[in-house]
Amino acid sequence: MSTVIEQAVQVRLVASAPRTDDVAATLRYDRRNPYAVQMAFPARATLEGVDVAWEFARELLAAGVDEPAGLGDVRVRPYGYDRTVVEFHALEGVAVVHVRTSEVRRFLRRALHLVPEGREHEFLDLDQDLTELLRDAR
Repeated sequence: MSTVIEQAVQVRLVASAPRTDDVAATLRYDRRNPYAVQMAFPARATLEGVDVAWEFARELLAAGVDEPAGLGDVRVRPYGYDRTVVEFHALEGVAVVHVRTSEVRRFLRRALHLVPEGREHEFLDLDQDLTELLRDAR
């Protein structure tokens, strides 16, 4: 069984000007990091012109499809029919994307099949994490 799920999604970048751009992005879940998901964007969708990936709680994404969730750098909320808004807050500003809620739910179902909710701790490799932490501390 694979330990990683990747799902291509079409997101709509919402700009302050009266225009929006559709961009291919990727939702990613790795059971070696069972509490987190990633949303990755290609270089053409970023201010810096480089690929960017945001990592945030799987629980935040799941909660945000039904009601506003998040107070920090990533916020998620439902928007109209079959849309979920994800906001990414950084020093440079705020990026807002719309993604189909049905695609988010499909991704979350796949991730929950890989690591059921409440069982994330069973997939942590604390010995390996501690070894890496101590190696980095030298």
